[in-house]
Amino acid sequence: MSGHDHDHNHPHAEVGGEGPPGYYDIMETAVRELLIERGLLSAAEIRRQIEVLDSRTPALGAKVVARAWVDPAFKARLLADGWAACGELGITSYDETAMIVLENTPQVHNLIVCTLCSCYPRPLLGLPPDWYKLKPYRARAVSEPRKVLAEFGTVIPDDVEIRVSDSTAFVRFLVLPQRPAGTEGLSEDELAALVTRDAMIGVVPATPIGGPVP
Repeated sequence: MSGHDHDHNHPHAEVGGEGPPGYYDIMETAVRELLIERGLLSAAEIRRQIEVLDSRTPALGAKVVARAWVDPAFKARLLADGWAACGELGITSYDETAMIVLENTPQVHNLIVCTLCSCYPRPLLGLPPDWYKLKPYRARAVSEPRKVLAEFGTVIPDDVEIRVSDSTAFVRFLVLPQRPAGTEGLSEDELAALVTRDAMIGVVPATPIGGPVP
């Protein structure tokens, strides 16, 4: 008997048995086929755009933050014009949205939300996390940001102002977290490793030296 000839009478999930496509799956397929049919986009162009989307990860944003930590002039340019500064690192946007970079300081903590849907700086961070898209976060981040942050393990002192910025179809935000203490001797790549996706949304600080955020 070969290694592939064995009793197959045990139960298992049916291949492809995830159920019928959902509403958004159907809409995506219909819009895609309509664009191709009318000659507005080709299947190859759609595939290339998907590949571009898949190539974007939070590592790009972390690279930008690390450069801002070590280069005050770059930081000033980043805060003045987010995409222009990112372009210096070879990171460009694939849409027409503006990007505003918000700096966390000992006096101000920034938190990003999209109250209407899930607008997000995808060219820098990739796809948004599931919790960012959920209605409870979208509502509570505005109405009770301190409680929401505490649920992420981030306790903001009462004397620190929390500023909540609401992303739109035209404007995206990126948080520039505070540089952790004791990192003066780290390289730019080592600093980038301390910058998480959630830190650039504002729900946690950058990872401190010696371990993860509590």
